[in-house]
Amino acid sequence: MKNNINDFIVRFANVNGTGSASANYLFAKSIFRMGIPVTPKNIFPSNIQGLPTWYEVRVSEKGYLGRREGVDLMVSVNPQSMAQDVKNVKSGGYFIYDSTKRLAPPLFREDVNYLGIPMMEMANEAFSDPRKRQLLKNIIYVGALSKLLQIDMPELEKLIAEQFEGKAQLVEANMEALRLGRTYVEENFTYPLPFFLEKRDLIKDKILVDGNTACGLGAVFGGATVMAWYPITPSTSVAEAFEDYCKVYRIDPDTGTHKYAIVQAEDELAAMGMVIGANWNGARGFTATSGPGVSLMNEFLGLAYFAEVPAVLIDVQRAGPSTGMPTRTQQSDLLLAAYASHGDTKHVLLLPSTPKECFDMTVQSFDLAERLQTPIMVMTDLDLGMNDHVSEPFHWDEKKKYDRGKVLSAEELEHIGRFGRYLDVDGDGIPYRTYPGTHPTKGSFFTRGTSRDEYAAYTEDGAAYKRNMDRLLVKWETAKKIVPAAQLYQENQQSELGMLFFGTSQFSAEEAKDLLQEEGITLDAIRIKAFPFGKEVVDFVQSHRVIFVIEQNRDGQMRKMMINELETNPSTLIPILNYDGMPITADAIKNQIKKHLHQASNLHHELSETTV
Repeated sequence: MKNNINDFIVRFANVNGTGSASANYLFAKSIFRMGIPVTPKNIFPSNIQGLPTWYEVRVSEKGYLGRREGVDLMVSVNPQSMAQDVKNVKSGGYFIYDSTKRLAPPLFREDVNYLGIPMMEMANEAFSDPRKRQLLKNIIYVGALSKLLQIDMPELEKLIAEQFEGKAQLVEANMEALRLGRTYVEENFTYPLPFFLEKRDLIKDKILVDGNTACGLGAVFGGATVMAWYPITPSTSVAEAFEDYCKVYRIDPDTGTHKYAIVQAEDELAAMGMVIGANWNGARGFTATSGPGVSLMNEFLGLAYFAEVPAVLIDVQRAGPSTGMPTRTQQSDLLLAAYASHGDTKHVLLLPSTPKECFDMTVQSFDLAERLQTPIMVMTDLDLGMNDHVSEPFHWDEKKKYDRGKVLSAEELEHIGRFGRYLDVDGDGIPYRTYPGTHPTKGSFFTRGTSRDEYAAYTEDGAAYKRNMDRLLVKWETAKKIVPAAQLYQENQQSELGMLFFGTSQFSAEEAKDLLQEEGITLDAIRIKAFPFGKEVVDFVQSHRVIFVIEQNRDGQMRKMMINELETNPSTLIPILNYDGMPITADAIKNQIKKHLHQASNLHHELSETTV
């Protein structure tokens, strides 16, 4: 194996519930502190403890932060998964295991290097507390890796001191476990490995944070004061983050009064109803859920769309349908969210790719919801929501003013004559509204999810219903101009081939684009940031002969939305899919695109010969 500096993948194979997550995070964060781009992914089961769990860390000096095929170094301390763990190691790679017990002969491969470390034996000899032995065994392998990979020890020591601040005994025990691992490597192995770390200054001011935390903080800065939710993996930590930040930013420093309300509802349907009620009353309220929750919320989402009440929903997507795989990632709620509810509905979706975009788009979602008077859904996924990512820092403009949309005051109501709640005055499809209690006789009203005229009077007159539905389409056209625009990656010489992606597919797609370029295949690219699609998306589709649509679901849902909304010829949109619950890799994208181009070339050749 050739020497690789700051370019490799380490995977930890542990047992869920054994305290390995802290040790593995310590490993990833120490590399980040060395100024090297790193992306960790926690692959865990949906039970509490006892089943296999993995933690994969990609180190990439080039800044490629998507998943890559193959494992250079496997740290396997779980007998349940060891046979599979051995198979996942690249030829020439390394396999570290707990040699307290002998490794079974079938687990040996001739093309893999084995490093046995008696971790449990060392922990038993050094520490008396049974629980600490299990936890510190994990730190022993971190200590071994610090020597094998040349992790900066001062950074590791600082992280341990920060984690156990004020707990001197725990700091001392963890330092001892680190020392044990390092000493064993020094006395038994050649080090460093052919791939190792060197300090860099590539991080600058970037931060390491997960998307759910970013959404929770974004909701606070976006002006949210109400959250109603029901716990569901993988969105629960959005609510937890929102509560944590509310305790900092939503408590009156003088009186101690809480200026926020967080309600754990009896189910997702009730949660969405509470959010609609809060927004109708003038507060900024939101909820967070995943696919099963969106399914239950469909009826209320239709009400908010038709009654034109602002609402924000953060959908942290997971693998479905039904319960599916609750702790695996997908981008499979697109159709469910975009056309939620029965009848003719279309909902605005925001599609962040990074924690910074989770923060920014959550802030923006509240402005869009009030400006458009409609539900806005922020579509993240488990990979983005629950895993840490290297991200640009979050910034806040203290001069920012919230866009509350078309809200009339009591004075304005006095001067407009008859108030038409569903009257399009400006031609943008967006009517004016009021907050309850604004005026004693005008503005405030009770509405139902039934048909009405421009003045909110109940009617089943078909002409009035059609006028309302047509106005909602005008509003949809307005939304196209104010949602986040797509990001273009076009070469100096435009290619006839295009690549389209969104959300967490961004990182692997960008890497795949570079890999294809190295092989002489040039593609223009566009990253979708929102639905409805803006003019830049329409222009991109029309200017390319073939577009590869990269998404993480089985049915090509984004592709279907493009065909439906843009009336695009389906043959020009080629699906590049991944739906095994793991984040898509650059290799998978590259190989699928190459396979299609090869097949297309063969078909063209066959047709040419037939013609001749």
